[in-house]
Amino acid sequence: MCNVCFTVTYHVSTMVGGSPMQAVLMAPGVKDKKVLAFKRGKGKDADAGVTALIRDIVAGGARSAFHVFDLAKVVDLHRGWRRALPDVRPCYAVKCNPDGAMLAALAALGAGFDCASRAEIEAVLALGVRPATIVYANPCKPEAHLEYAAEVGVNLTTYDSEEEVAKVRRCHPRCELLLRIKAPDSGDAKVDLGLKYGANPDEVLPLLRAAQREGVAVAGVSFHVGSGASRADVYRGAIEAAREAFDAAAALGMPPMRVLDIGGGFMAGRTFDEAAAVINRALERHFGDLPCVEVIGEPGRYFAETAFTLAARVIGKRTRGELREYWIDDGLYGSLNCILMDHYVPRPRPLAAAAAGEDTTAATTHASTVFGPTCDSLDTVVTGYQLPEMSVGDWLVFDDMGAYTTAAGSNFNGFATSAIKIHLAYSS
Repeated sequence: MCNVCFTVTYHVSTMVGGSPMQAVLMAPGVKDKKVLAFKRGKGKDADAGVTALIRDIVAGGARSAFHVFDLAKVVDLHRGWRRALPDVRPCYAVKCNPDGAMLAALAALGAGFDCASRAEIEAVLALGVRPATIVYANPCKPEAHLEYAAEVGVNLTTYDSEEEVAKVRRCHPRCELLLRIKAPDSGDAKVDLGLKYGANPDEVLPLLRAAQREGVAVAGVSFHVGSGASRADVYRGAIEAAREAFDAAAALGMPPMRVLDIGGGFMAGRTFDEAAAVINRALERHFGDLPCVEVIGEPGRYFAETAFTLAARVIGKRTRGELREYWIDDGLYGSLNCILMDHYVPRPRPLAAAAAGEDTTAATTHASTVFGPTCDSLDTVVTGYQLPEMSVGDWLVFDDMGAYTTAAGSNFNGFATSAIKIHLAYSS
């Protein structure tokens, strides 16, 4: 961006032999764990590699549900982010998937972190991450958590109410603020965060004045278009609104703002490329005349979603005429809570039917219901879903299971989400 001094200086400081993948493999939280290697599939057989790995894990004695986490996907996605948004530093949204290896991989790649609680801050700091790379991106924080942030030197947080300004002044007076504004359009997001957070346009000036009155510095502006936004153009209006807030602060005589946080909502693939193009143009148009602005983002789903694959074991079966009913050992109270909480559309594929060289085009299928393991009838994964005949002991594979899955699982009925093993792997 020709006229903007973006202070994005992150790099892979722990890189070994010049390879980001090697840096990840040597990262704390990864280097002491077993990491499986496999060949990634291509084209229509893109899932063949992870499927073969899952089959090997099952053959090795697995008897309960597990995830495969492909670290190489994170490396590829980080490379894609830097290529598409070179002037925006990614600060990973820990809430999306707080798996230790995920945090370690992104720390090794030089990412920052978006934390929303004391526990998330602790998890990131435990990896040796500098507090200055953390944004406490929760507009309404418990006082004890805010006091902890003060103790450890996490000095940047979001706000969208006058009450929060007073709380920050009381609990962490050295903290700088990012004014969280409401994006003008949620863009058909999976989760519209504007329903809960973000200042309306007529609230921006009073909130800036409140910080000015309390003597709490406002370092910049943040927004979030919603989790899993499907339309790229929503960023254009949000960035324009952020510039208006910058100008309002300048008109009040406040010190120049230096941070713009464009939030998250990114999904890997074509929609990300489209969003990046819109963001780059909007930044050039609305922030191209400012001398020095640091731009950060809060991607969570972008890094986590496609990097995880779930394999669940069939633990029960019932036949009712042509209908087949199966029970598996993960469900809506476990990592598949994403069906309810994140609008995930499950498309399970049977592991056995994907055997190498097997012709599945003529396989007879049945309308099937798949239940989770708990006693709650709500714990239903799919209904009327076409599956071939399966037996107890067979496996179903769920792709794209890294975002808002294990992070929101429970121990209901004694089925502990935390007990679901995660196998680290990397594809080549």
